Amino acid sequence: MRSSALVAFAASLLAAVGLGGCGFIPMSGPSSLEIRTEHSPTLPYAVVRLDARAVQVLEAFEPDVLGGVFTDRRAPSGIRFGIGDIVNVTIFEAAAGGLFIPLEAGVRPGNFVSLPAQTVDNDGNITVPYAGVVRAAGRTNVQVQNDIVARIKNRAIDPQVVVALAEQRSSLVSVVGDVRAPLRYPMPTTGAQDRITDALTRAGGIAGDGWEIWVMLERDGKRGIVPFANLVYAPVNNIYVQPGDRIYVYREPMRFLAFGATGQQGEFKFDAWKINLAQAVAKAGGLFDLQADPGSVFLYRREPREVAEKLGVDMARFPTGLVPVVYSVSFQDPAGYFHATRVGMRPFDILYVANAPQVDTTKFLNFLNTAMGTADTGVNLVNDIYIARYNSRLPRLGTPVSGSGG
Repeated sequence: MRSSALVAFAASLLAAVGLGGCGFIPMSGPSSLEIRTEHSPTLPYAVVRLDARAVQVLEAFEPDVLGGVFTDRRAPSGIRFGIGDIVNVTIFEAAAGGLFIPLEAGVRPGNFVSLPAQTVDNDGNITVPYAGVVRAAGRTNVQVQNDIVARIKNRAIDPQVVVALAEQRSSLVSVVGDVRAPLRYPMPTTGAQDRITDALTRAGGIAGDGWEIWVMLERDGKRGIVPFANLVYAPVNNIYVQPGDRIYVYREPMRFLAFGATGQQGEFKFDAWKINLAQAVAKAGGLFDLQADPGSVFLYRREPREVAEKLGVDMARFPTGLVPVVYSVSFQDPAGYFHATRVGMRPFDILYVANAPQVDTTKFLNFLNTAMGTADTGVNLVNDIYIARYNSRLPRLGTPVSGSGG
């Protein structure tokens, strides 16, 4: 009767293993069946089969990063004066005897006067004789020139005004961090405008391997971060520099995580500009052939909503934010390796390989064998104690009862 009860108990537990695993059996993660059910008590997610169509969707999408945070693709407009800039003002008149040029011949060559250089004050103004206080901050030199002319044209002889930037102190770009020569430089006033990579070149270039470098841009209270490689491979991120930009370069190797039935588990560096899913599996030691289910290789990441929608995900389950997606690829299918070579890894992706079902079953059977052996030993011990007590009550010349030992 005891044996039949143990067998019934074992059968019920074995059925539980077949339905998704037991919590008391050591496992490296969820089973493939549990992942594919798309059920989690804490966070909804979607499983997407990594086939040719899904690969095409992912190849067509590259995260914008900087290009998505700073959407203005235009080059900076003409430099505008700011508080602290030093400007020169030169006033020309058509003939001597006007407001600024004396009538006496030979007093000075040319019909113009250059005012002393002055700084745009804290209120954003400069001062011009006979024109008074003139607004300069936030205006171009042409706008300031026209304003001065309008104020003195009724008193001077056909005046013309030239306002030039003598020293730029407000429209500056800062480049700091892991560059060879950190600097703060004025925005170019003429010629081609700088992009992010141009600003890095002015700072002597990056001071480390490109695949370890990240670039942060801060502008108008907003921040965007991009791997340096994406400035090269995705030109949409190599946006124009604007006055007041602060660029911070820092080193942080791109990594991915590997768990489950891979040859090794842990955190792995890309050590390259880009790696694909097949390379990531190889970096993690491949599939452990005594444990792995080659048909259950999974890639965890969060995708933008537009990408998830193109992949066929039911968006009703994900009302807001990024969508948690688990990509499933089979390495039992020879084509699975080709698909994996076309999917690029992203920083902090998670690679997971599930155990083969028979591995979990074997673990359970070993556990069951140990449990039944322990239980049997316990029963025998109880019987021996019972028989010993029984024999102690028999007459001294009586025949003792044998226990489990014979």
